[in-house]
Amino acid sequence: MVAKASTRVFVIAILLVVQGCAGAPLAPVSDLSTHPHRSRGYHIVRSGESLYSISSSYGYDYREVARWNGIPKPYRIYPGQKILLYPRRVRHAPARAPSRARRETARSNKPTRAATDVGHLRWVWPTRGPLLHAYSAEDPGKKGIDIGGRSGQPVVAAAAGEVVYSGSGLIRYGKLIIIKHNRIYFSAYAHNQKLLVKDGDRVRAGQQIADMGSTGTTRTMLHFEIRRNGKAVDPVPYLPKR
Repeated sequence: MVAKASTRVFVIAILLVVQGCAGAPLAPVSDLSTHPHRSRGYHIVRSGESLYSISSSYGYDYREVARWNGIPKPYRIYPGQKILLYPRRVRHAPARAPSRARRETARSNKPTRAATDVGHLRWVWPTRGPLLHAYSAEDPGKKGIDIGGRSGQPVVAAAAGEVVYSGSGLIRYGKLIIIKHNRIYFSAYAHNQKLLVKDGDRVRAGQQIADMGSTGTTRTMLHFEIRRNGKAVDPVPYLPKR
């Protein structure tokens, strides 16, 4: 029961972050370096908190955090306890300088703007259609991209992950889907006509998750966002060239 409540709180926080795309005042975005209860790489446990809720608030898997802190099942913690928020450093022997051949290979293997595995994920376009509005770092109303299309057109998951929200709780976004891809990346899909997945569903890249629509907006389109550590980034460099 506590885990479900914590998950719900975390999803609501993500929804508040996403509100920037509609031009409304931006809700505060949690920055890992300025979290109110983080102190020099630790989180100080407060009454009522669980390891799951703390881990989720920082974007980590609770099992990872338990491993970093040596906390065994059933993962009991207590108020005032310091929770380490990064893996303990392990000393390694000095690495040898790579050979020229290795340096050349490494250079050739670096992802380019057209690569689809940025962020260790395979990204695909969430739908076909013209780019109506581009991302803008300066404009709080353009924290994603808008893609035009026809009513009922397939909308697909841009990368594999878990559906953490599927509903219409935010009027400006109509029928909205949010997918968690890993502890760093989330993606959001707004204004859908019909939602084809529910909370907790696992999806693969390219799997249809909705039908395009115009809910919460004035024209048929998909509003698409990629969030890195809770902050909006330009989706286009993550997607393959058209």
